[in-house]
Amino acid sequence: MSPLMRPYGIAVLFGAAVGLSGCMRVGPDFKPQHEAWSEHWSSESITRVTQQGAQPDVRQWWLIFDDRNLERLIAEADANNGDLKIAGLRVLEARAQLGIALAGRYPQVQQASADVLASARKRSDGSNPRSGAFVQYGAGFSIGWELDFWGRFSRAIESADAGFFAAQANRDDALVLLHAQVADTYFTLRVAQARLRIARENAQLQKRSYDIAQKLFKAGESDELDFQQAKTQYLGTLSSIPDLESQIVLARHALSVLIGRAPGPLPELDVQSGKEGVVPLVDHAVLQDVPADLLLRRPDVRAAEYQMASQSALIGVAKADLYPSVSLLGTLTWTASSLAGAPSTLLIAAGPSVTWNVFDYGRITNNVRVQDARLQELTLAYQNTVREAAREADDAATALLAALQRDTILNDAQGAARRSLTLANTIYREGYSDFQRVLDAQRALFAQQDAYVVNRSNALGSVIALYKALGGGWETEQPLVDAATRAQMRQRTDWGDLLDQTAPSSGTPGQAEGASR
Repeated sequence: MSPLMRPYGIAVLFGAAVGLSGCMRVGPDFKPQHEAWSEHWSSESITRVTQQGAQPDVRQWWLIFDDRNLERLIAEADANNGDLKIAGLRVLEARAQLGIALAGRYPQVQQASADVLASARKRSDGSNPRSGAFVQYGAGFSIGWELDFWGRFSRAIESADAGFFAAQANRDDALVLLHAQVADTYFTLRVAQARLRIARENAQLQKRSYDIAQKLFKAGESDELDFQQAKTQYLGTLSSIPDLESQIVLARHALSVLIGRAPGPLPELDVQSGKEGVVPLVDHAVLQDVPADLLLRRPDVRAAEYQMASQSALIGVAKADLYPSVSLLGTLTWTASSLAGAPSTLLIAAGPSVTWNVFDYGRITNNVRVQDARLQELTLAYQNTVREAAREADDAATALLAALQRDTILNDAQGAARRSLTLANTIYREGYSDFQRVLDAQRALFAQQDAYVVNRSNALGSVIALYKALGGGWETEQPLVDAATRAQMRQRTDWGDLLDQTAPSSGTPGQAEGASR
């Protein structure tokens, strides 16, 4: 090719480059690796504790508890939780990485240079050399464009695109975990308050018996055994109160951190709202889809699948190194001099370049093997993730069934214990039994009341675990990055419009390319 090319020749050459670029792609095309059972999976336990319905939407499942305090806490957690903010920033990071991959479509080498050279010629008569001084200057521009002949750059874009969606799925997963943690911690607080109320009521009841036993013992109307047994029981119940008070404080601290505050009290939860000491019973979950679809839609499952897609594309990137690399090179150089009559020159040169790592001693082949092994690892990890998700959902449903069955039994048991205490007090006052029967009845009442509340707590935890296992609660109205963080980042770096865009909640690799341009 002539070093001096006409403009139309360059246009033809670059047109051919565009036509040849990406004409084929080596490496496997990604295919989902769903196991047959996962697409039709369900379980008897889940069927028994769920029902189809429109409300509440599984994306906002906590509305099933009809608790405004919980709703406010979750809204505040969405806005201020630190882990969720980090997950949002990682989506932006993945989007910027996609922008880097997209740049591979365009010329990879672009260099501009300029130079100035001053010289002086010494005259033969020894006069001042400055009289022969001159300046030579020039400028140049070089460009190199590797054609995507084997799909190296398109596979890299495919990998980064899947990585972007994986980051978004990871943020959705962070939302699922956050909402479950807030609800679980909130009800841990409410259960501790209910158990504290029961402990205090029983301590007051046992204190009266202890006072009576003490008076009778001092008056010589009863032996010391009744007195010491009443004292032991009262102090044992009293000793449980500090532990329950500590649980309440710790739950408040945990909630404070989850909603983005420093550990401390939560005054809004101390306002009388009718929820203090009340542990609700929710006996079912409301689903808008079959469990199998919800399972595969679970954010961590989607993230695992996107990671497989990203790794699959990297096999193609590695395989492209086995083939020749075809590049177009171009140079534009201009030189001139300050010498009178010296001509200026303009050189335009362009042409193809082919490089091929023929003797790589197995490096490229083994790199392909490494990438393929990693894909197989991720495939097995994905299948394990689906199995674990199914186990979590089935376990939660099974635990909920057991808690529901125990709820009626324990409710009857605490009613019987309360009646037993009334009868024990009556026959003791009438002299038909000893004081021990009163103490036994008091102990049984405290145990049954506490067991009833703890079982309700288990039921609540199982409902929350079931929604979490099915991937519920992945949606929020909050942007990826809050306004204060956006302002701080813009002061440091030109982010263009990336900080203003909202990431999709789901999608297929290949749809996000335009988001990073």
